[in-house]
Amino acid sequence: MAGPRAEKVAAVAEVRERLERTDAAILTEYRGLKVSDLAVLRRALRVAGAEYKIYKNTLVRRATATADRTAMDPFLEGPTAIAFVEGDVAAAAKVLREFARTHPALVVKGSLIGSDLLDARSTTALADLPSREVLLAQIAGALAAPLRQFAGLLKALPQNLAYGISALIDQKRAAGDTADAAAAAGETSAASAGAGGAGSETDAGAAAEADTHEETHEETDSA
Repeated sequence: MAGPRAEKVAAVAEVRERLERTDAAILTEYRGLKVSDLAVLRRALRVAGAEYKIYKNTLVRRATATADRTAMDPFLEGPTAIAFVEGDVAAAAKVLREFARTHPALVVKGSLIGSDLLDARSTTALADLPSREVLLAQIAGALAAPLRQFAGLLKALPQNLAYGISALIDQKRAAGDTADAAAAAGETSAASAGAGGAGSETDAGAAAEADTHEETHEETDSA
């Protein structure tokens, strides 16, 4: 029995290498598409980071067996072309969906993303996902928002601290002025009370001296 031809061996090795290297494989049926249509689709997928290849199903099954990708074997029925995607799976799914709208002969069978097998509906739904660039921008924005808030807090902290210290100084100063005023008022009251007492003692002494003078005058008159 003759061994497999060299081109078949090369094709199996190529499929296996692509399956192991790429992020996803989207399987389609292309029956009814013209060669010119396939060329247009290939160019559009290449821009999206995917390579569109046609292989015999028997060769692909040999490759999946050696690359541990046998989960995709149920899709290997009928004419099959595979879009090997490196990077943004959603972008490739968008290209296939848009092309199928004007070329109904293109039918998405399903896809293998990593080790996850998706049916035709789930694979087509990938086209509704944001692109990788948009997702990265959204993630970066979500991460940057708390950092911007924290930076604003740090920037405002010295200013707020200065305001707080200034307010505290004003409060202490106001409290000190009130205490000084109260102390001054107390000293004034004490001084007034002392002056009033001294005046009373002087009046009492004068009255006693007047009484003594009157008594001495009466004694002199009696004599």
